[in-house]
Amino acid sequence: MSVDMPRRLVAEALGTALLVATVVGSGIMADAMSPDDGVALLGNTLATGAILVVLISMLGPVSGAHFNPAVSFAFLIRRDLSLGEAALYMPVQIAGGVAGALLAHAMFELPLLQASSHVRSGGAQWLSEVVATFGLVATILAGLRFRPEAVPALVGLFISAGYWFTASTSFANPAVTIARTLTDTFSGIRPVDAPGFIVAQFVGAAVAVTLMGWLLQGMAAPASQTERP
Repeated sequence: MSVDMPRRLVAEALGTALLVATVVGSGIMADAMSPDDGVALLGNTLATGAILVVLISMLGPVSGAHFNPAVSFAFLIRRDLSLGEAALYMPVQIAGGVAGALLAHAMFELPLLQASSHVRSGGAQWLSEVVATFGLVATILAGLRFRPEAVPALVGLFISAGYWFTASTSFANPAVTIARTLTDTFSGIRPVDAPGFIVAQFVGAAVAVTLMGWLLQGMAAPASQTERP
């Protein structure tokens, strides 16, 4: 990429912070406004899907808009990201996620430091995270191949759907998972449950790279997408 590394890292940290602030903040707001968990989840979903479209459109040209160690891992496997780049991207994504959780707490006048008590564990939850992360990475890879300009919308739509068709509500992101252990609110996850989610997320990313690499091999974008007058 032509953008220098410091700006890329700031973009990754900022994007992940704003993503987590939206996930946690919208969960707090939705839970406060409705006692119905379904209504609260809907509010959480709409805000998360919308901010993903905005953040990827805004920061994609700067850093690639990963905001997600599993996505950076996928690009590392594909050799689209070097080991050194991935080793810098992932920690700043995690740091940005933590900052985003603290920011959400500050905006709602909650204690900044919390430990979640929200139980999210078991085989169904872990399978859901494999599926969610697989789908996210597959969406990105196919989108970049055929409709790169549509990737922000595709990612936002997939995650919005994932909130509802997975038992885990589609975390699909180790940085977000770690950050959500630090909020004892609607969107939280117990720290003890996080490792299972994170392992499942990296597995899902690896499976997506393998399968989509075979599926898309030799395929190019349609002529209408590549030709310019």
